[in-house]
Formats: sequence, structure tokens, C-alpha cells
Amino acid sequence: MIAIYFGRAQPCMKKIRFAVTAICLTGILAGCGNSVSTEEMQNGTDEELSSTVEPIGLSEQDGSAENEMAGEKEQEEMRVEMKIGDEPVAVEWEDNESVAALKALLREEPASIQMSMYGGFEQVGSFGTELPRADEQTTTQAGDIVLYSGSQMVVFYGSNSWAYTRLGRITDKSTEEMEELLGGGEVTITLTLRS
Repeated sequence: MIAIYFGRAQPCMKKIRFAVTAICLTGILAGCGNSVSTEEMQNGTDEELSSTVEPIGLSEQDGSAENEMAGEKEQEEMRVEMKIGDEPVAVEWEDNESVAALKALLREEPASIQMSMYGGFEQVGSFGTELPRADEQTTTQAGDIVLYSGSQMVVFYGSNSWAYTRLGRITDKSTEEMEELLGGGEVTITLTLRS
């Protein structure tokens, strides 16, 4: 009886395997129903095929994300112009989060920062808000512009060692010219965003 049972089970198992295989193939082929046909794949070009596929996650509603990316790119291309009193100075700005945040701040309106002398080697003034910071132990030189404590801009006409976040460097003035610009008393620094 057992031999007969196994003898009958073999054809039955083959039918079950066949049925499962058929079901799996049907599911796979049904899932591919919205895809490009084999003939189209053989005859079409990559350009034709790519035109039938929409990028995932992009729709008309996602236009705001595209606008935001365009705004960020535009902001990166904008440059910050700096004046010490009435004297324009050339600045090479850092490419970091702090400067990006400064540009975003200046996009709303130019900044006029009242600076105060400190230590006989720097002028310090408040942005009036916190900027992102990545302080590192730094030895500054005349012309360096740094962020101190997240909200203070420091412009050096001498040297100091402390933990700062670098913002930029004035490139068109000598140490003597920096001392002349900043060493005579309080000054106002104006920052403006330009394209």
C-alpha cells in the first residue's frame, strides 16, 4: 500500500510543481505588463525607451524642490562684498556652512555691523543671530575673518590663537593697511550680497 501511495505521489508532485511554476511565470509576466515590450526593446533606441519612463518621485508638486535647489545654486553663485567704513576690500570667502548661512542672511538685507576694537589686534562685532559653526584651533593673521562663538564676526589686523570658524580672508590689503583700517578705533563693516 505504501509503495502504491508513493507511486501515485510522484505524478501528483510533478503536477503541483508544474502548477506552481505556471503561477509564478504568470505573476512575473503580469508584473511586466506595463513595461516596454520585447519588440520595442529590440527595435527602440535608448532615447525612445527613456521617454516612456517617468523619474520616480518627481511630479508637478515637486516643483518646489526644484525651485529650492535652483535658489541654493543661485545663492552659491552670489558673492559677499565687504566694506570697512567706506573702503571696499577684496575677500576670498570660505566654502562652508557658515558662509552659506551668512549669504542666506544677506539675501534678506545687507548687514551693517558695528565693530569694536579688542586686544589691540582685532575688531569684533555681532551678526545679531547665530550661524553654524565648526570651530578649530586657529592662529590668525592680519586680514583673516572668522566667526567667534557662533554670532560674532572678528576681523584681524594682528594675530591671535583661539578656536574659530574661518569665514574668509581679505586679499588686497597688507598687514600695515589692515592696521591702518582697523587699528584707529571703532569701525562699521558693511556686507552686501551681489551677483
